[in-house]
Amino acid sequence: MKRVGVCIALAVAVTACVESQRRPEVGKSLYAVHCASCHGLGGRGDGPLRPALTTPPSDLTLIAHNNGGRFQESKVLSTIDGRYAVAAHGPRDMPVWGVMFTDAHREDPFPVHRGLDDARALVDYLRTLQEPGDAAPAEAPPSPAP
Repeated sequence: MKRVGVCIALAVAVTACVESQRRPEVGKSLYAVHCASCHGLGGRGDGPLRPALTTPPSDLTLIAHNNGGRFQESKVLSTIDGRYAVAAHGPRDMPVWGVMFTDAHREDPFPVHRGLDDARALVDYLRTLQEPGDAAPAEAPPSPAP
């Protein structure tokens, strides 16, 4: 009986890992619904609600550029799910998207996992919005001698 329980737990874990694969296309849909009204369809902070906001929305295409060419997935994820406070999103005790994504899956057996999976898909999509050339600049090759 104990083996059956272990096998079931292992199967659930493997399924969760497979379902958590990178899904920027899902993130794009989530972005259109939850983010574009403030950040704009292209992520440049020019959404239709911008004029009504006290703090202008960030240009999400510059996340890597503003971090020395690194797209810091964990920081972006914690900003989306509410673990990292952003003044424009409200006080720290109000994690805007983490709770909403989890609540959207409240009928699922693993709502917190599914909510986190949605947030990860959104992060994957935001990575695709980064401006070309935002990778850390490589050292310039030496100039050829004349």
